[in-house]
Amino acid sequence: MADKDQADVSGQQSNPLSRKLNKILETRLENDKDLLEALKAMSSFFMENNLRSRRNLRSDIEKRSLAINEEFLSAFQAVKEQLDSVYGDVKAMSDCCQDMTNRLKAAKAQTNHLISQTTKLHAESQKLHMKQEVASSFLEKFQLKVDEIKVLRGHRDGSLHEDFFKALKRVKQIHSDCKVLLRTNQQTAGLEIMESMALQLESAYERLYRWTQNECRQLTSDTPDVSPKLCQALEALQDRPVLFKYSMDEYGTARRSAVVRGFIDALTRGGPGGTPRPIELHSHDPLRYTGDMLAWVHQATASEKEYLQTLLRLCQASSASVEDNLGHITEGICRPFKVRVEQVLVSEQEAVTLYKLDNLLKFYHNTISQIVAADSAVLITITEVQDLSHRMFFNSLTCHANRLLDKVDLPPADLGPTSSLTQTLQLLRDVLACHDASVVPVDDKKQDYKQILSCVIDPLLQMCSMSASRLNTVDMAAYMINCIYLIHSTLALYQFTDTRLEMLQAQTEAHVDTLVSEQAAYVLNRVGLTYVYSCIQQYTDSQGPLSQMQGMDTISVKSAMNKFDSYLASPDSLALPQCGLLLGTLLRETVKRRSVELICQAYQQMYAAITDPKQEYKDPQSTVPRTPEQVLKLLS
Repeated sequence: MADKDQADVSGQQSNPLSRKLNKILETRLENDKDLLEALKAMSSFFMENNLRSRRNLRSDIEKRSLAINEEFLSAFQAVKEQLDSVYGDVKAMSDCCQDMTNRLKAAKAQTNHLISQTTKLHAESQKLHMKQEVASSFLEKFQLKVDEIKVLRGHRDGSLHEDFFKALKRVKQIHSDCKVLLRTNQQTAGLEIMESMALQLESAYERLYRWTQNECRQLTSDTPDVSPKLCQALEALQDRPVLFKYSMDEYGTARRSAVVRGFIDALTRGGPGGTPRPIELHSHDPLRYTGDMLAWVHQATASEKEYLQTLLRLCQASSASVEDNLGHITEGICRPFKVRVEQVLVSEQEAVTLYKLDNLLKFYHNTISQIVAADSAVLITITEVQDLSHRMFFNSLTCHANRLLDKVDLPPADLGPTSSLTQTLQLLRDVLACHDASVVPVDDKKQDYKQILSCVIDPLLQMCSMSASRLNTVDMAAYMINCIYLIHSTLALYQFTDTRLEMLQAQTEAHVDTLVSEQAAYVLNRVGLTYVYSCIQQYTDSQGPLSQMQGMDTISVKSAMNKFDSYLASPDSLALPQCGLLLGTLLRETVKRRSVELICQAYQQMYAAITDPKQEYKDPQSTVPRTPEQVLKLLS
């Protein structure tokens, strides 16, 4: 059975029809694009699927194909006719071009000479054009335009055109560029152009100088309006130093007269509308009068320097040039200022006011010296009047000191300072207070302190010594201590007085020593121990025992020691009245303490001598019952 089936399959594979059918059945129509397109085209004319239609299908397809080919043939027939027409036109054009080429060749052969002449003329034309451009560039670079020449020549009224400086710069540039021509073969042209430009420059600078001079003469108002054109003019005139200097001199003269007029107006008329008021109205007040004038001078000097810097802001002017011109401008106010300040100084008698004026002048001298040069007239004038005020001040102090020495007051009963001393110290305090409030340099302050103290303190001490010359030793010591204490207290409040304070302290110590010695001697004398103490101090071993000396016996010494015990019970009872009159509490305590120490030292020497067995005192413990330690404790 299996063999039979296998045979059937083999028979089917060998049958062509079967193979075709199988192939058709196995074909997938959706993947065959050509077949799909054919079926789609056939669907347009294959309407009914019947036997007749199927038999005529081939003939229908062939007819349809024939009809399509006929349509293509008719369409390409029209294209062929058009192409034939285009071919005819192109052939005609080709024949025409060939004819024209032949004719051009013939014309070229005939006009060859004319073309060479034309080419030569064209080359020459280009050369001439180039020469024309070079000549135009040369003239543009080395010649002035008509407008520039007119600008340089200016108008009859002397005004300056706004393009004047551009034209002047152009002339200077041409004059500079001519130096390049002198290094080429065009030396003659360079020299001629340079000479022409030099003439133009001189004429332009002369006209510019006249215009600048006229402008500077008009700057006489209180606040001059410096125009930018004037600044440019001075910048240009720097190439002519002489003309520049003359222009600055003209400016300085104009501003000098304006400053002098402004100073006189400030003194006599005041500001606009009377504000501020005239300075002369305060002439009765020396400080305000002088201070207002100095303030005006300082303000005017600073303003004029600012105007100068504005005027020369485009110039390469040195600071020395500015300071020279500023010194010339401010020189005019020196004389009226100096005369008025000298009148104030000569008429003033008070030392304090003179010293305030001296410090005021020093302050403005230092302030204005930062604006003007050291050798300027205004600064020299301030220096001169400041020196005068300095001399007048010290003359006033010297006169005051001379009056103190001419009429010396007697010391008062309480041994306190005299009225002359008190008034002079008050004057010194006022002067030193003014000095501390001033803003002068420290070195100047120190030097002034030294001179002031020399003029005041030395005569004061001399006056005190003369006043105390008629007093006894104790009164003189107490009086001098009080006077020096008051002077010391005054100077201790100020700086740069250390040297004087040390000197006064040394003098005080000397007088304190005197007072201490007198106090101790007074106590020993009142208790009867002066003779005992003197004998003990002068004793030598060759004199024998102290107890054998006259007045040094046991009874005399014991009697004196009893009186000394009474003093120990009430030390204040034997205090000198002068010690209580001392002004300083510390000084009173010092005198008391040191006098006690001195008394204790004397007692210790007496105690040691009396208790010495060699002095042959009987029962020394009863003679001097108190030890030095006990005495010191009782007096402390």
